[in-house]
Amino acid sequence: MSSRKPNIFLKLLSLFAVVRGYNILVIVIAQYLASVFIIAPDNLPAREVLFDLNLLLIVVSSALVIASGYIINNFYDSAKDLINRPKKTYLENIVSQQTKLSLYFILNFASIIIASSISFNAVLFFSAYIFGIWLYSHQLKRNVFIGNLTAAVLAVIPFFGVFIYYKNFDLVIFVHALFLFLLISLRELTKDLENIKGDFAQNYKTIPVKYGSKLAKQVATSLVLLSSIPVAVLYYKFDLGYMNYYFLLSLFLLLLYLFLLWKSSSKYQYVLLHNLLKFVIVLGVFCILLIDVNLVIERFL
Repeated sequence: MSSRKPNIFLKLLSLFAVVRGYNILVIVIAQYLASVFIIAPDNLPAREVLFDLNLLLIVVSSALVIASGYIINNFYDSAKDLINRPKKTYLENIVSQQTKLSLYFILNFASIIIASSISFNAVLFFSAYIFGIWLYSHQLKRNVFIGNLTAAVLAVIPFFGVFIYYKNFDLVIFVHALFLFLLISLRELTKDLENIKGDFAQNYKTIPVKYGSKLAKQVATSLVLLSSIPVAVLYYKFDLGYMNYYFLLSLFLLLLYLFLLWKSSSKYQYVLLHNLLKFVIVLGVFCILLIDVNLVIERFL
């Protein structure tokens, strides 16, 4: 019995790595924080938002689809990942491809079943989301520009599920979404620089592979400059409490990223830049709490 426990543990660890459990947890937290502080109507008490059953079902359905998306992406990228990150791929391959695909269909089916308890529109939304992720993993990610654009759109879609549910069309939501979209686009481009060796070997037509690292860095520079627009709008036009300091910090970190990017040429350096962008994104999730500190004290502490 004891000899089997490490095997089971490794398989669970492998599945956790495949579905990026840590990323899904951050997305779930982000959906709830964005719902309370940004998306839900101002007159809706935080407690009602937190204990809204339909919101919970939307978040769970989103998490299941995202997990299945990581699985199908892992399936199609297995050869490339073996070149770009062999150690992590070895861990992920402890679980067989057949098991991963079975889990992929189970998670998608469970997501649709949960969505059906919300509304038929929710079923259509999550069905389209599932198809979009499959199409991206199977084909679109191999295409220059389209792959990065699609990846960024798919990453933002879970928040639009919440946005559609609350039917809140305030401009601030779209500006937040634009900033997140630009950050994710920048992260995807940095990943392309990081993974250029495997992408080239497997004929992925990414920007660095097709046009070279210099043009990729120029595109990244444009994305950083563009990201300053929503930062300026959020800082000067909307009252976001202490979260304004996050946007100032994020702008500084993006300029630091840009400075380091033009000095980078190795995979290790691009990995560091990728982690810097992930830090900016994750920090932004928790800094949502700073929009209304009094609400945090009243409702959460």
